[in-house]
Amino acid sequence: MFQGTFTALVTPFRNDEIDEAAFATLIESQIEGGVTGIVPVGTTGESPTLDHAEHNRVIELAVQFAKHRCTVIAGTGSNSTKEAVTLTVDAEKAGADGVLLVAPYYNKPSQEGLFRHFKAIADATRLPVVLYSIPGRCGIEIGVETVCRLADKCANVIAIKEAGGSVERVNQLRQAVPEEFIILSGDDSLTLPFMASGAAGVISVASNIVPAEVSRMVRAFLDGDTASAQAIHRRLYPLFKDLFIEPNPVPIKQALAWAGRMTPEVRLPLCEMSDGNARRLRATLEALQIIPS
Repeated sequence: MFQGTFTALVTPFRNDEIDEAAFATLIESQIEGGVTGIVPVGTTGESPTLDHAEHNRVIELAVQFAKHRCTVIAGTGSNSTKEAVTLTVDAEKAGADGVLLVAPYYNKPSQEGLFRHFKAIADATRLPVVLYSIPGRCGIEIGVETVCRLADKCANVIAIKEAGGSVERVNQLRQAVPEEFIILSGDDSLTLPFMASGAAGVISVASNIVPAEVSRMVRAFLDGDTASAQAIHRRLYPLFKDLFIEPNPVPIKQALAWAGRMTPEVRLPLCEMSDGNARRLRATLEALQIIPS
């Protein structure tokens, strides 16, 4: 259920409103591409600039459009424990299969505070919980010992999205956590190195536009066909890098717009790509034949 390729979905906008038709089309493309699951309203889904009603609506739509054909892991994290509990309870009512909980950002709690935060949320739901450590955005890391404590004390804390950019950290986690605890890569370009160290898949940005190829790469590695997985990785590596030349999800939304899937709209304080970076991204997409020249 939590092994394979999960797409960190963008939230399409049109005239500053959620574009529900484009969202339905996006989710259909993910299922056709063979992803294991979808992750609405994470970082890529611009959760910081969605109000609570919009946040809940995107999760409801994801469940509705998925129709039990793939796993839905709803982003419900916050730097307020009370808010995260509310969002998590709402996601469970909406029919999500699990929740993704980012580390609290800005207020920088201690590791004890992190433990209590995640435990309070886990205690409020029956859903499986995926922790999300991304120190580059949050300013703190969920410590290995804290992950182990949570896995021990909370039966539904079953996985972590690891986006710290360190293979060593994945090795440390794999040595410390129970064998059944799942590690997922949070960086497309590091998916194979992380899987070689014990990760079981990826929560991917790139799969918004190339779901079939990312899914094949991950599946090949899990099946022991490392040569095929490496070939796909090498082909897609320029895309993996160029999707982060400006803040996520600006480049992936622009790529999807060029592919005719949605508008490139993002909400302030995010804004459109610079002309130079847009040219670079478009050249990469054209070279990979993802969009026509």
